[in-house]
Amino acid sequence: MRLQLTTFNVKQVFLPVMGLLILLLSATVAYAQTDTIDQHHQRLNTALLKPGVRQYLVYFQLPTHTNMLSLSLWVREIEKTSRNNMPVFKTTQHWYSEDTARYAMFTSFNTVSDFSPLYHEAIRGKDRKAYNWSAQGITGDGGPENKAADFKFDFEGPNYNWHLDIETFEMLPLAKGKTFDINFYDAGLDTPKYVRYRVTGSEVLQTLNNQAVDCWKLFTEGESPRGHYVQTFWISKAGHELLKEEDSFGGVFRYKIKLPGLTPYLDDRFVKPAK
Repeated sequence: MRLQLTTFNVKQVFLPVMGLLILLLSATVAYAQTDTIDQHHQRLNTALLKPGVRQYLVYFQLPTHTNMLSLSLWVREIEKTSRNNMPVFKTTQHWYSEDTARYAMFTSFNTVSDFSPLYHEAIRGKDRKAYNWSAQGITGDGGPENKAADFKFDFEGPNYNWHLDIETFEMLPLAKGKTFDINFYDAGLDTPKYVRYRVTGSEVLQTLNNQAVDCWKLFTEGESPRGHYVQTFWISKAGHELLKEEDSFGGVFRYKIKLPGLTPYLDDRFVKPAK
């Protein structure tokens, strides 16, 4: 009788505890699950990408160079338009600084349906490189004076334009504990690769008039030709706006701060050269 009572008591305690452990383990696995972000798995939510002009103050800090910063203004304009009878996002970037030799302009087209890249052009000084992009591969465009005209690279699957990382992050389903593997490719460089980004927490940023904006913090790190790099991005929970970025690589720090909408749009004021 004592044995039967003991067995009964063990079952009463052991089975509920095991059930609780299984539930906790399942919750932990779900919490740590990595979302694969590409066109075959989880797609970007393009409804979150807002057309308009975004301007960022970008500055570099070398701790060994006291009292000196390298400053730039990055202007990114997103439009909804059409290309070859297909609805697309057109993203135009201007990178300005005090040195005209550092000026760069980029034009990219992506599908409205899932942000798949279709075209990317980079102009730095007199160098122009332009590419036609598809899920199968990327090739140099046949336009004028294209230094990448002979470039060709086949893909194993679709990917995203790494040069549009800011826009990509704004379309992610950010949430506590989320981890994303995003299939990125930088036009004309090595091979596409999945880059891991983790939501490491949240932080409230103080913006204009001390307005408190709650943001997700998205983190990544890896290796580059400049050495090990670390990046953190602050993306608002309510508006899905990338408001701040901090990077470090090779002893250098880089910061990007989104400027308010009252910032003048300078491109209209430049005198355009006659064609």
